Formats: sequence, structure tokens, C-alpha cells
Amino acid sequence: MNPAPTGGEAPRGSSAPLRVGNASGFYGDRFDAVREMLTGGPLDVLTGDYLAELTMLILGRDRLKDPRLGYAKTFLRQLEDTLGLAHERGVRIVTNAGGLNPAGLADAVRALAARTGVPVRVAHVEGDDLSARFPDALTANAYLGGAGIAACLRAGADVVVTGRVTDAALVTGPAAAHFGWGPQEYDRLAGVVVAGHVLECGTQATGGNYAFFTGHDVRRPGFPLAEIHADGTCVVTKHDGTGGLVDVGTVTAQLLYETGGARYAGPDVTARLDTVRLEEDGTDRVRISGVRGEAPPPALKVGLNRIGGWRNEVVFVLTGLDVEAKARLVRDQLEDALGKQRPAEVRWELARTDAADADTEERASAYLRLVVRDPDAERVGRAVSSAAIELALGSYPGFHVTAPPGKGAPYGVFGAAYVPAATVPHTAVLPDGERVDIPSAAGAAPDGDVPPGAAPDGGVPPGALPEPLPPGPTRRAPLGLVLGARSGDKGGDANIGVWARTDDAWRWLAHELTTERLRVLLPETARLSVARHVLPNLRALNFVVEGILGEGVAAQARFDPQAKALGEWLRARYADIPEALL
Repeated sequence: MNPAPTGGEAPRGSSAPLRVGNASGFYGDRFDAVREMLTGGPLDVLTGDYLAELTMLILGRDRLKDPRLGYAKTFLRQLEDTLGLAHERGVRIVTNAGGLNPAGLADAVRALAARTGVPVRVAHVEGDDLSARFPDALTANAYLGGAGIAACLRAGADVVVTGRVTDAALVTGPAAAHFGWGPQEYDRLAGVVVAGHVLECGTQATGGNYAFFTGHDVRRPGFPLAEIHADGTCVVTKHDGTGGLVDVGTVTAQLLYETGGARYAGPDVTARLDTVRLEEDGTDRVRISGVRGEAPPPALKVGLNRIGGWRNEVVFVLTGLDVEAKARLVRDQLEDALGKQRPAEVRWELARTDAADADTEERASAYLRLVVRDPDAERVGRAVSSAAIELALGSYPGFHVTAPPGKGAPYGVFGAAYVPAATVPHTAVLPDGERVDIPSAAGAAPDGDVPPGAAPDGGVPPGALPEPLPPGPTRRAPLGLVLGARSGDKGGDANIGVWARTDDAWRWLAHELTTERLRVLLPETARLSVARHVLPNLRALNFVVEGILGEGVAAQARFDPQAKALGEWLRARYADIPEALL
């Protein structure tokens, strides 16, 4: 990568492709991935994404115990035996593992480098912490873009540590530094935002969590990388000899993950997902092209984590006959026992996992799950635990629980706010300690282009629908035989991306799976707001279900608190599918 001045418009840089890899999709991902990526093949930059809404809450609680913490400690352990390797191979490392304390992690990396004798230059990016503006929040962090990362790399940094930046910023920053892009090169930046979105979740782009996994060996998928070109196009691939696969399906699945409508807005650029084109470019290679970009919105999203109260749960095992009657009995007994000490929220869920005439006791059993919440720890702690255990000899036959009830634990609540981008400090702290203020890219956006905090899809015409399939015989079968899906969380909302692998399947999907039909197939969504977005280039629909996750993953409002399997539930539902597709 070519160092360049940090001030003003960056000069045009290298025209050589930039190879950017990923070694972490979350805090707790495969520990040896950093070494695998450094030794598996050529790279220019290695990124690691450690942050998520839940991670910020975890780091916030760490910081309460020790103000020196607040960063992803795993990253530092991964560097202990790989920092020298990265230096020898000329690979720069860019990570958001700094979390709530990027300066602290940068200092720790410098100390590690000094201890191991590796002469690396370390820089960091800060300014995302807006706790002073939101004093009632445990954490309050704006999502910054990649310009601060680019400034650090232009100044010669070998390791760049950030706090809360967008996941894609880990890739847009290196690309802008390498190619010398300015802030208004929207199409190029948008192409790299799409590349960053594909890379951010690690092996989800290489066969992990993939709907059609049964046709491939995905026992240990390799981590992805992107060969980025000066025009903003890229090829997603992986190191030769690593497991898993990269094809149009795996890339489509990841493009749909945790997205919404056609406009994918961020602090660097608004990428138009309805312009993305994918094509095979050889074995385990997918080319991404055609991405158009628009000005970023004038507001930045701020992720807010608060302690919402206290939570506890008990799971009763109901075995054999009369499952419904057993559930009613223990529920009535426990409700009576709680009496005036009843928590503010009490939820019961009976999961009929039992089978008739089962050949093992476990397969003969169902589960009754009790979840309680309250602002008062006492009301969900001993009061509930004691009431449950005291029933052990005086309730339904075969009474037992999956684990002894605990004393309860605090739960978090995630929310989002929007603030004018120009009011958020964005500072690159260079390897020599110089502090460089990064101007907001949103300053280039026309007034009123995208209102702060508003969904950024206004003005985008709905995607064109294909001609429907002609009438023909159908067969009742699971949707997953012809459709792929991937789902995920965004605060209290969830998205379900659904795609077809053939043109004919797309002709059927586009007309069959309306919002009304989705509500029938997934009754949990029946009373919620559901928006459908059409992405014809991907042969895909993306549904956003508002409020299905309550107050976010940390609140654990439902059985699957991050909606990871919502798409697989949809694929398991039966429909009358044209026989020509089966």
C-alpha cells in the first residue's frame, strides 16, 4: 500500500489489486484463523470484526469492572504468535477489536510488539464514544466510516485498531488508502462496501450457515478474502486448499444477511443493493460488479446499550403421557406460589419435542420454559427459584428441570439513535501520536437527501417482477427444496432474505411469497409490520419484520433471540410448489 499525505484530497494511488482477508466474524470466532489467513496465501490486509450489539454490552460490563478493559482481549492473544508473521509477510492488520477502548488496545499491541521485538507501527481511530450525550446508557457509540482507517494506513500504520465503525469500514478504509479514492467516489466506495459486507461475517461467505450445505464439505470452511480492483469491483474467494466453498449462492446469502431495502446506507456511502451483479469467475471465485453508490445520509446511527432489568428462567421436563395437563399443573402451581411477588413479566412456552412411543426417554420428553423479568433482582431470583424447586415432590409425575434455577442475571436492552454526522468527532491517531480530525463524508450530501434516522429507501422504484410461471401441477413440499434463506437481527427487528437458484424458481418466488403469505407461513409475524423488498439481480426477496425480537438480542425476548434460524423455519414450511421446480 502506498503511504500518502493525511490532509486534503488523497492523490490517486496504486492500480494493483488489493487482497483483503477476514479472520473474525464475531468475538469468539475460530481462534487460529489469524494464523490460517497469514500462512494460507498472499494477502495485503487482514481484517477482523469482533463487534456486535451484544458484544458492546459485554464490553460495557467489562469496563464497569475495570476501566482499563473494554476491548476484545482475544485479539491480543491471537497476535502473540502472529504479529511477527504478519510483519514478515507485509500484511497490515485492521480490526475493530478496540471496542470501547481502542486507545487501550493500541497501547497493549505496542507493548506486545516491544516485548516480542517486532517493529510494527500502531495507530487507532476514536471519536465514536458518545456516552456523554447519552448518560443513561451503558454504551453509546456512533458507527464511523473508513476514512480514519485510511488516514492511519496512509501514515504508514501496520496495525490499525478502531472502536465502533461499520463492519464494511474495515474494508473501505484500506481500499480508499490503497487506490487513493476521494470521499465522493461513490460507485467505487459502494462496491467495496458490498465486498466488506460479504467478508464481515467470516465463514458465512464460504459455506458456513449455508442453506444448501448438504451438497458440500463445510466441516471446516476457510475464511474469505476479496481481490479488490481500482474500479470498485472485486472477486470474493478464499485461500487455495481451505474448506468450504465460494459460489453465487454463498455470496448471495451473505449479501442478504442483516440488510433491509435497496439502499444500504453507511457513513462512507449509500450502496444500492439492487444494482449488485454476481457471476462465477472460476472455482471458488465470485465477481461482484455493477454496484452503484449514492451520498451517505447526513446522520450517523448510534448504538445504545442499557441494562434493562433482571432475568431468570426455568425449563421443566415433561415426559410421556398427558404433557398438556402436566404443563397446566406446574404452571398453576408456580403462579400461585409467586403470589404478590410475581415478576413484572412472566412468559411460558411449551415446546412439544416429544414423540409417541419413543425409544429413549429424551425423545419422549417435552420442555416447558418459564422466563421472568423484573427491574428488581429479588423478584426474579430466589423468589422464583425457590418456588420452582419447592414443587419437586408435589407436582406432575416425573418432575425434573434441565438445570438448577439460578439467582437471575441482568439483561441488556439495545436501541438506536441518530445524530448529525458533522457533530461526531472522528479522529485518527497516527503511529507518531499525531491526531488528525477526519471530516464527515456526509458533508457532501445534498440537504434533505436522506432524512436523519429515516429508512433510506425513499425514491427507489420497486424492483421489477419477472413474468409468473405458467399454471401447472403442484406438489405439497417444503419451501427449502427450491429456496435458500438467511436471517438475522438488527436491534429488535429481524430480516429474512430469501433467494432462488434458478430463473424459473425466481419467477415463482417473486409472486408466491408476498407479505401476506409470509404472515401465514410464520404466524409469529402475523401481527407485526413486515416490509418486502425485491432484488431482481439477486433473484431475491428481503423481508424486514419489525419488533419480533423485542428490545434486542441481549433482552432474549424469544427462543431464537438473534433470529438466526427464522429463515430455516420458513424453508421448513410446506407450500404447493410447481412440480417443474422439484
